Amino acid sequence: MSSILTNNGAMVALQTLKSVNKNLGQTQNAISTGKDVATAKDNSAVWAISKVMESDVKGFNAIKDSLALGESTVAVARNASETVTDLLTQMKGKIVAAQEDNVDRGKINDDVTALKDQIASVVSAAQFNGLNLVNGSGSASILASLDRDNTGAVTASSISVAGQDLSTGGYVAAQVFDGSTGSSTGNDRVGATIDNGATSATALVTDETSGTFAAGDKVIVAIDDQVVSYTVSAADAAATSTGDLVAVGLKSKIEELGITGLTVDYDSGTAGTLSVANATGADVSFSAQYVNAGAGGLGALSGIDVSTGAGATAALAAVESLIDTSIDASAAFGSSQSRIETQKEFISNLADSFKSGIGSLVDADMEETSARLQALQVQQQLATQSLSIANQAPQSILSLFR
Repeated sequence: MSSILTNNGAMVALQTLKSVNKNLGQTQNAISTGKDVATAKDNSAVWAISKVMESDVKGFNAIKDSLALGESTVAVARNASETVTDLLTQMKGKIVAAQEDNVDRGKINDDVTALKDQIASVVSAAQFNGLNLVNGSGSASILASLDRDNTGAVTASSISVAGQDLSTGGYVAAQVFDGSTGSSTGNDRVGATIDNGATSATALVTDETSGTFAAGDKVIVAIDDQVVSYTVSAADAAATSTGDLVAVGLKSKIEELGITGLTVDYDSGTAGTLSVANATGADVSFSAQYVNAGAGGLGALSGIDVSTGAGATAALAAVESLIDTSIDASAAFGSSQSRIETQKEFISNLADSFKSGIGSLVDADMEETSARLQALQVQQQLATQSLSIANQAPQSILSLFR
């Protein structure tokens, strides 16, 4: 049945043309934006996922800046601690030279003093953006990652870099071994040579400054080129015979060296005393150094004085311990810097992976879009032609009334 009121063919052609035009508009939008999912109405679920991932990428970019700042801070600290290690090694050479009797210890001591001043200068200057990690005053917490769980909750994780104490202040002189061969009253060092076949004079472990040892105080003993130390614990400090405990602790540490022919005896009847017998077949250099708990990591540096033979001998124990401290600090900073570099590289790669993931979700496939555009343009032309034909259909009804 033909009707001039209802043109079904035209309505079908019009709906087809509208659909083609809609698809064509979407395709043209994908070409202009480069995205299949440009807004939430295109695909709300995919759009939401992509926006969360984009926010994470922004966070990762900020984290890379944080890691770069942290890496620079740690690098300054590492360079400073390595420089201190080099300076202490130079100082050890001076101290070894001062062991000879036919040298000018006064001039050598001047060189040692200059090196001590240089070390203090390096430690003081080793700051980045106001943060100094080598003077014992601070540490660093570096933002390293943003962790999102399956519920969408986000937590931040950090890399903690512990500060190292290479400061030289806070040293308080105290006598370590009272009455030992080579020591002098009120001196904080003792140095002596125990002849082969001889036994040293009784050594009394004391702390003249406070009358007793405090928790954290350390006694360093060097026997030839081997060094041991004992740190007073809180339990030691609380005991009624702290000197005894320190003496026993030192005896155990010295015996662990395993020096054949060297015997260390502890006399329980006389508080805090040690006696060292030498049957090694050669003379043995024996020295000790006290470091109080309030001193900086290199606090014992200020107690080094090689202007005398006893001081030169005692300085060997101190400098070995100081070198160990600076080496440990360098190793700690090197490990932290390596970890930060690894994390920074990981974050950079992770951000790239997120960008690729976002692209696979929302980016338009331009080859496919180009082919779809040409097909839709042809469909549009055909739909337009079809609508034109359908609109001409009522004209044929006029022939019935001629």
